[in-house]
Amino acid sequence: MNLYDFGFRRGVNLGGWMSQCDYSEERLNTFITEPDFAQIAAWGFDHVRLPVDFNIFQKTDGTLIESGFARLDRAAALAEQYHLKLVLDLHKTVGFSFDDGEQENGFFGNAAYQELFYQLWEAFAARYGNRPQQIAFELLNEVTDPSYLDAWNRIARECIRRIRVLAPETLILVGSYHNNSAEAVPELDAPYDRKVIYNFHCYEPLRFTHQGAHWVPIYPDDERIPFEESGTDEAYFEALFAAAIEKAEREHTSLYCGEYGVIDIVPAEDALKWFRTIHAVLERHRIPRCVWSYKEMNFGIADPHFDAVREELLQYL
Repeated sequence: MNLYDFGFRRGVNLGGWMSQCDYSEERLNTFITEPDFAQIAAWGFDHVRLPVDFNIFQKTDGTLIESGFARLDRAAALAEQYHLKLVLDLHKTVGFSFDDGEQENGFFGNAAYQELFYQLWEAFAARYGNRPQQIAFELLNEVTDPSYLDAWNRIARECIRRIRVLAPETLILVGSYHNNSAEAVPELDAPYDRKVIYNFHCYEPLRFTHQGAHWVPIYPDDERIPFEESGTDEAYFEALFAAAIEKAEREHTSLYCGEYGVIDIVPAEDALKWFRTIHAVLERHRIPRCVWSYKEMNFGIADPHFDAVREELLQYL
């Protein structure tokens, strides 16, 4: 099974809309609107990935929040109106976020938190599981620590089992630890069924794509690395993806690159070189992908930072 067969090939993330935001009415109502969907379609993308946080849809006692589902209904309707498919990505669940600043913890060892996770996905499946040609499910964004892997493999399997009661044909994406590292894909369990696909993210080399990022303290804030000094070429990405590609082939499934991109501190011309390079490898292996991110979030391809190179950039996304 390959996402290509379902028309998920070139996508863009709608980061910062229903996740990594202040959840204000203004943000939820105005950050992404119909003209944005129209622009994404006009640029030739075929899908969007929509990160969402649990608290828009579910209280910590398990009560569902209908207004959150109504927002998601509108987003799905706009995507369909502009002939865009949609990956529904749960970015944060009760007890876990990839971002330490969210102070969500305990999920992997807490059966009650896991039950809330299952219940939320059952609610998503009941509402959107009858649209397998348009909407795919991504169970959880960026599991972080390798110590979570055994629990995560078990949780993912149980969640998929429960989703399948309501959404037997929906494509489901599952990523591994180290924030969906490609190199960690081989440690995932075999897919639950033929419509489960391995998901990874790629911001490698991080020293280049995240230079100057205040949230990556392992590198000096003022360090700047030109593309030519980053050690990045097609052979670099071939080696990085090799084990994941082999694992997917062995398990008779495929891969999806759910996030990749370059921070807007990097000169646009250097970012373009990185995108051109990774694009060649993703295309060679027919790996669908979804660039991070549509606007703002320090990576926005719609932002003025990319104005001078956008026409060429869009050829490599």
